[in-house]
Amino acid sequence: MTDLDLEIPEGSVGLLGPNGAGKTTLIKTLLGLLRPASGSGSVLGLDIVSQALQVRQHVGFMPEQDCHIPGMNAVTFVSFAGELSGMPPQNAMQRAHEVLQYCGLGEARYRNVETYSTGMKQRIKLAQALVHGPKLLFLDEPTNGLDPGGRDEMLAMIRDISHAKGVSVIVSSHLLPDIERTCDTVVVLRRGQVVAQDKITTLLGMGTRLIDVELRMPSAAFGTAVEKAGAKIVSTLGTRLRLNLAGVDGDIGRLLFTCARDSSSQVRGFKPALRTLEDVFMESVE
Repeated sequence: MTDLDLEIPEGSVGLLGPNGAGKTTLIKTLLGLLRPASGSGSVLGLDIVSQALQVRQHVGFMPEQDCHIPGMNAVTFVSFAGELSGMPPQNAMQRAHEVLQYCGLGEARYRNVETYSTGMKQRIKLAQALVHGPKLLFLDEPTNGLDPGGRDEMLAMIRDISHAKGVSVIVSSHLLPDIERTCDTVVVLRRGQVVAQDKITTLLGMGTRLIDVELRMPSAAFGTAVEKAGAKIVSTLGTRLRLNLAGVDGDIGRLLFTCARDSSSQVRGFKPALRTLEDVFMESVE
C-alpha cells in the first residue's frame, strides 16, 4: 500500500473499482482492521495503524456481509455495537432505540435479528453503523439483495444522512445508478490507483461532444465516411452509432448528411448523447 491521506468532502462519495474484493480490503485497511504491508494512511487526521481504535470510534462501517449475532434482538445488538465504539451502556441503549426508529425498524426492534428479512438485515447493518454518531460512514454495497422498493428507501436514507444529517458518506457499490442517485463525488480505482476523482456533475459533463446517430440500415461505409471527416466512433449497436466529434468543426448536421450521401446511407436522426457514470467508469479503467 502506498501513502494515502483520505480527504473526505462534505456530502457523499461513490467508490468505484472493477474489483469488489479490492475495495472491501481498502475499506478495512482504512478502518485499521487490516494492517498495510507497506506505506501509511490517515482517516480524519488519524493514523490507520497507530490510531486504529480512534479511527473506528469516529467512523461507521456497514459491511456487505451480514454481521448480526444470533440470539440477540435488534436493540440489544445495536446497543452492543455502540458500546464497542466506546459509548456508556445507558447512552448506547437510548441511541439504539433512536437509530432503529430512524431506519424503519422501531416496531421490530425486540425481534431476534436472525428472523429478519434481507431488507431488514440491511437496515440493521446501517443502524449499527450509525449508533455512535460517526463523522464518516463507509457503506459497502448497501442495496445488496434489496427489492426495488427497499432499494429506493435505502438510497433515500443514505441521501438524507449525507445531506441533512451532516455526515460524510463513502458508498462502495457496483450499481452505478445507485452512485448517481446518492453521491456528489466519485472516486474510480484501477489496480489500486485512483484514475478519476471529481464531482459527478463535472465528470458527466466532461469529454467532449458526443452524439447518437440513428441510421435506416447498418452501414460500415457511413462509419468510414465520418471517421475520414474527423469524427471517432465510440460505439455501434445495430443502426445506432455514438460519435465523438471533439476534433470536428462546423455544422454537425451538414457533416452527417454529407457522409450519408457519400456512403449511400440514410440518417433518420441524431441527438446529443447523454453521458452516464458507466461511460466515465469504462473510460477511466480502460
